[in-house]
Amino acid sequence: MATIEDTVRVPPNMFDKPLEEVAAEILNKKYVGKLDKKLGILITVTQVTDHSEGTVVIGDGSAFYHVKFDALFFKPTLHEVIDGEVIEIIEFGSFVRIGPLDGLVHVSQVTNDYITYDEKRGALVANETNKSLEQSDFVRARIVALSMKGNSTKDCKIGLTMRQPGLGRFEWIEEEKQKSKK
Repeated sequence: MATIEDTVRVPPNMFDKPLEEVAAEILNKKYVGKLDKKLGILITVTQVTDHSEGTVVIGDGSAFYHVKFDALFFKPTLHEVIDGEVIEIIEFGSFVRIGPLDGLVHVSQVTNDYITYDEKRGALVANETNKSLEQSDFVRARIVALSMKGNSTKDCKIGLTMRQPGLGRFEWIEEEKQKSKK
């Protein structure tokens, strides 16, 4: 969470609505998905905490307000363990949705087993253990490569691994827990 200041232009057709709601809506349209190098990616403006009296500029019927608002950010860090959903399986790996970002688990980082791509199923399959990874599976992975350049989520690149203990598809993790209890 961070508190930020900005000026908001409120058009005349929104004058009848509460300023805090209108300002939050306008700020969300402007900032959601934007990347700040220090704070991360803005997820949402949670609330407008303070505002000035509105001023009208000649030639523009809108009112301009200086506002302070609270915003929620997501900033992944190197070596962080994250949970996500597999959103796409391709020949060289799987894309995992982690909050507002997608990370790539390369086939070499899925398991310690040799992985093949099953095009008919749209799955990655381990040769020896028959473990499979498919779209909509939930996984736990570790961030091993991170590039947060540019201004938006499209410019971010995240490399993930699931080859360490306690990582992988949730069902695999549960199986390992059951084996260790025996």
